[in-house]
Amino acid sequence: MPLTYLELENFKSYAGIQRIGPFKNFTSVIGPNGSGKSNLMDAMSFVLGVQSRDLRSSQMRDLIFRPPDSLEEEGNDKDNDEDEVYSNRISGKKGPRKSKVKGREPSLTKSPTSNLKASATLIYQDPKDPTRETRFTRSISERGVGEYKVDGTVVNFASYEARLGDIGVLLKARNFLVFQGDVEAIASKSDKQRTEMFENISGSSEFKNDYEEALKAKDECESAATHSYEKQKGCKAERRRLKEQKEEADRFQAMLEEKRVLQTDFYLWQMFHVRADMNDKEEAVLAIREELMQATTKEEEKGKFLKEAKKEASKARRSTTSLEKRRVELVAEADKLQPSVIKSAEEIKNLKKKKQADEKALAKIRTEADSHNSILEKIEKEIVEYTETERLLGEEYDEAKKQKASEEQVVLTEEQEAEYETIREAAAVASAKPRQMLATHNRKLETARARALNTSDDLKEIKARRAEAIQNEKELVERKDKLVKSMKQTDADLKAAEVELKQVQQSARDMQAKHEAIDGELEGINAKLREARDERRKNKDETRLLEAISTLKRHFPGVMGRLVDLCQPTQRRYNLAVTVAGGKDMDALVVDTKQTAMECIQYLRNNQIGTLTFLPLDTLQIPSPASTERIRAMLEQDGRYRLACDVITSEDTIKKAVMYAVGNTIVCDDLDSARQLCFSSARGGSNRFGGQESRLKAVTIGGAVISKAGTMTGGATKDTKSRSGVWDERELNKLRDKKDELETERAKLDAADISGSSLENRRSSREGHNPRIEELRNKVGNLRNRASYSKSDLDYTKTKLVEQKRLISSTSKQVVELEKRLNDAETLINETNTKVEMAIQSVRDAEEQHYKPFREKTGLKDFNAYGEAIGKARENYLKKRRSIREHLEKLKAKKKYEDERDFSEAIASKQEMVKQRSEKLKEAKNLESNIMKDVDAAKAKLAGVESELETAQEIEKSQEDKVKNSQNEYKEAQVEQTRLNKTINTEESSLERLRAKLNEILQKSRVEQADLPLLNESDDLSTDKIERNKRQKLNEENATQESSYPLATQETLISTHFSQPDDSRVVKDRNEVEKIDFDKLRPELKERLNEREEKRAHKDFESKISKISTQIEQMAPNMRAGEAFDSATERLQESKTDFDKAKENSRNATARFLELKNSRAKRFNDAFNHIDQALKTIYKDMTKSSKHPLGGNAYLSLDDSEEPFTGGIKFNAMPPMKRFRDMEQLSGGEKTVAALALLFAIHSYRPAPFFVMDEVDAALDNVNVLKVCNYIRQRSDDFQCIVISLKDMFYERSQSLVGICRDVDTNSSKTLTLDLNRFDTNDDEEISTNARNASKRRRTSSVSGVRDRSSVSTVSKQ
Repeated sequence: MPLTYLELENFKSYAGIQRIGPFKNFTSVIGPNGSGKSNLMDAMSFVLGVQSRDLRSSQMRDLIFRPPDSLEEEGNDKDNDEDEVYSNRISGKKGPRKSKVKGREPSLTKSPTSNLKASATLIYQDPKDPTRETRFTRSISERGVGEYKVDGTVVNFASYEARLGDIGVLLKARNFLVFQGDVEAIASKSDKQRTEMFENISGSSEFKNDYEEALKAKDECESAATHSYEKQKGCKAERRRLKEQKEEADRFQAMLEEKRVLQTDFYLWQMFHVRADMNDKEEAVLAIREELMQATTKEEEKGKFLKEAKKEASKARRSTTSLEKRRVELVAEADKLQPSVIKSAEEIKNLKKKKQADEKALAKIRTEADSHNSILEKIEKEIVEYTETERLLGEEYDEAKKQKASEEQVVLTEEQEAEYETIREAAAVASAKPRQMLATHNRKLETARARALNTSDDLKEIKARRAEAIQNEKELVERKDKLVKSMKQTDADLKAAEVELKQVQQSARDMQAKHEAIDGELEGINAKLREARDERRKNKDETRLLEAISTLKRHFPGVMGRLVDLCQPTQRRYNLAVTVAGGKDMDALVVDTKQTAMECIQYLRNNQIGTLTFLPLDTLQIPSPASTERIRAMLEQDGRYRLACDVITSEDTIKKAVMYAVGNTIVCDDLDSARQLCFSSARGGSNRFGGQESRLKAVTIGGAVISKAGTMTGGATKDTKSRSGVWDERELNKLRDKKDELETERAKLDAADISGSSLENRRSSREGHNPRIEELRNKVGNLRNRASYSKSDLDYTKTKLVEQKRLISSTSKQVVELEKRLNDAETLINETNTKVEMAIQSVRDAEEQHYKPFREKTGLKDFNAYGEAIGKARENYLKKRRSIREHLEKLKAKKKYEDERDFSEAIASKQEMVKQRSEKLKEAKNLESNIMKDVDAAKAKLAGVESELETAQEIEKSQEDKVKNSQNEYKEAQVEQTRLNKTINTEESSLERLRAKLNEILQKSRVEQADLPLLNESDDLSTDKIERNKRQKLNEENATQESSYPLATQETLISTHFSQPDDSRVVKDRNEVEKIDFDKLRPELKERLNEREEKRAHKDFESKISKISTQIEQMAPNMRAGEAFDSATERLQESKTDFDKAKENSRNATARFLELKNSRAKRFNDAFNHIDQALKTIYKDMTKSSKHPLGGNAYLSLDDSEEPFTGGIKFNAMPPMKRFRDMEQLSGGEKTVAALALLFAIHSYRPAPFFVMDEVDAALDNVNVLKVCNYIRQRSDDFQCIVISLKDMFYERSQSLVGICRDVDTNSSKTLTLDLNRFDTNDDEEISTNARNASKRRRTSSVSGVRDRSSVSTVSKQ
């Protein structure tokens, strides 16, 4: 029991001095929520050096207990708030605290608690010597200042931490505490965080600062050594370069002389043939001019014939026009008669229709006359039938009355009914005046109601108009606001559009300038490509290879590229030698690691792309630096030799690949020097570089190879030469890429051009900006129109708004007036209703004076009842009788009409009308006949004129044909003349071009100072004097040319003076050519060639001159290389000294770094291996069960085994019978068990004497709680475990209990302890059952439950 007691004084919720303990090897702390269990955990953490910020407090003073008395003194009115503050203080939470002293902090107010202080003391018992105890104390003064003590002696924090470390308590690693949530935090830690935790546990973090400093020093030393090496290498390369430049100076002079001879032959050959061509062209022009004179005479004759033919055709055309005019007049006369013809035809047609209608009417009248007697008989028969019907109707009515007599008491006779009708009429007369008054009042009532209704409708209408006006006013106001806003927006848009229009116009001008600049730059690039003979094209295999390499670069970051693309010879003359030295490895692909190479191979195999060779930098074997330096030192004595790796430039990262490809191959100037190098000492069996086993491979600049085995290969194949030109191809590729970029940019500019437009239109369209400019102009116009319309609309809206306001004012007045009129109308209606009721009563009284005597006489009590019984039948009878009688009257009237009808007069009238129609029809036909005669006469005249017109047209056509034939002949003559003119122009143009070409050749010869032989030279002059005279004369001519006119292109020469054969410049050029001695030209060059052969010869000359000029330009010898060579030798000696010193420093720094690295890795790996092994055992023990006797599996793995502290640590757990999953996919209980196993494993490495855990079983179910509990009991002999738990299954298996409860009097925490070892161990099962039952009865008093269970308790109040 390392931890025996814990003494607290005024710490958080623990008031006064309390002694808690003793703690057994497996002690459970129990109690209800809020009792102070977590404060006990905080007390242990506090005394063991944990900072206050980790103890749920912002400052040390918050850890001091505050009694209730101090809170009551601050005011009774704050009791409730202060209780909350005190409760929060006990639970370690922050609550609202307010001070009654204004302007001061609550902690500065004076109170009885200002003298309180707090402390916590842990009593530690040495497991090896139980009699030896150590007291660790940490206190807080009244001012909130902390203090550390060991056995009563005040010490600083470092000493305090060291004493705790002596007993195995590590503050940084916290190997003694597990707070609430720490278990989940450990399970959810990242790999890097887990590494940091292991560094703290293992103590390897102590080496961290030294390790980083050593690493930094190592990198700096290596960088300095590399820099020194590169400096030394640069000095060597510079020394070799200067030596080579010195040797090239002599070759440069020889090439200049060879170039001079070539230029002389080239210009003599050109001038000779140009002069001959000029003579031929001049003779051809004279012959063509004679033909032209003949063609001109023929053209004049054909022109005269054409003129005569046109006169005759004009005369025929006038005759035809006259006849056509006469024909038109006759057609007009015939057209004038046509309306009369149409009118006459229509009149005849109408007369025929009217005659037919009259004849039909006559026939109808005759038909009616024939049927008149039958109609009269029918009418008489119908009168008899209706008379009989009236009689039968009277009989039916009498029968109905008899039936009613049996049902009613009183039935009126026919006479009484007649009297009844008379009385009704008299009553109506008597009540006429009252009825009139009633009608008058009813009319007044209806009028009043109508007036009221109209007034109400008017009122509704006026109100609706007013509401509409108000709504219109609102809409108009909104419209006005919108218009104002729209006008502002339109003005802003207009300004923006105008600005954008100016910008686009400026952009169009800029774009046009840019287009011209791009065209100029493209022209320059095309010229360079033409000069470089850019005719090489990649074959399909090479294209596929490059595509494959590009694909690999995208998929694998470690792919760097082909070796041939990553390096380059220092000079072009080494291209072939480097290509042969590297061999097939020059096309190999450089990658960073072997793994990358394997992945690339697998990718190529899966996609069937092809085959490639890979150079992994991490596994390449290269010659040792010592052997390379030894060979380099020996070669420096002879300028004919140099290492292949020294003539190749590349980045440092691929130097290893370059060395692998070329090794220690030596580049020699020629094959003889290579033989001397490789075979000079062959007789003795060894060479000067180290013996027979050290034979070297040599490559000449021309491509010959002498292998290490002694075999020799001469020359280079076409494929090798092609591969060696890849570096020249790079420059061309850059030009091509630049050209593609410019063409792409130009295509983007051209894409904006107008589709289908010509070149001139595209250039003038300002690169496609015209549509945008036109759009912006339209937009500006539209915006201006919109602004104008908006302004007009705003004025109109303002006018309408004024009108609506006036309308609202007038309608409001009308509403008031109409409401008044409506009230008056309703009053009048009420009064008139009263008068109507009085009039109705007067009518009733007047009728009663007549009805009363008749009622008394007949006994008829109720006229209405009688009317309902008999009146309906009588009404039906009277109605039917009236209908019958009315029809009878109609029949009688019809009979009278038929008797009085006279058909003879109607027939005579119609007959007369038909006769008149016939006479008119005859007259119309006679008129039509006369008109048709006039029409026929006009048509006959028209036919004669048309016949004459046809004859005239035929004559005109024949004349036109003659004109056309004459025109064709004249045109043929003109075409022939034009052809001859064109031929002359073509020949003269050719002659002009030849003159211009001759002038250009002369100018080029002057510019390039070609040595041309002249006639009449003195043979006895010395060579030096002749050369001097030539140069002086050439300089004078050049000065004259430069002062008189500048060098011009062929186009400008042709367009100016070369068209005139007597021009002074042309004559001068001819005279100069005549002075040249062409006898010096070789006979084979004087032979006339066809165009193809001439071009080939010209190309050969240019190729030779260009080749030798290119070689001269490439050589560029440095004439001052000797002086620089001595200076480079001195710098090389200094760089050797610096390099040796830097290498020594680098070795020392590397040794120091490796020492720290190994120490740090050893300490880390010791902890890791121990914890990993312990984790597997602990997790397996914690997950074992009867169902799963083998348990689960948990393990740790390192990301970097060489430097484990730089990578992460993966933590994986597989519960029994479950597959592998990530930690995040495990359940909460599984995570907790795994995390606890890791905690216990960590504790086993650097075990603290005790282990305090706060509710680590919160996320566990009963099964896992039992497993954890059993594990702790099994390990209770190895370490002391103090657990805060609320689960009875857990704490009932502990060795002792510490109960925490609340003291109601002091509102503080109290502790009770119970030693469970004092009870009989045989009754464990019964005790467990009773404990669970007691826990169910009272969860808030665990100690009392145990006391009830055991019936015997030893309670110790501290």
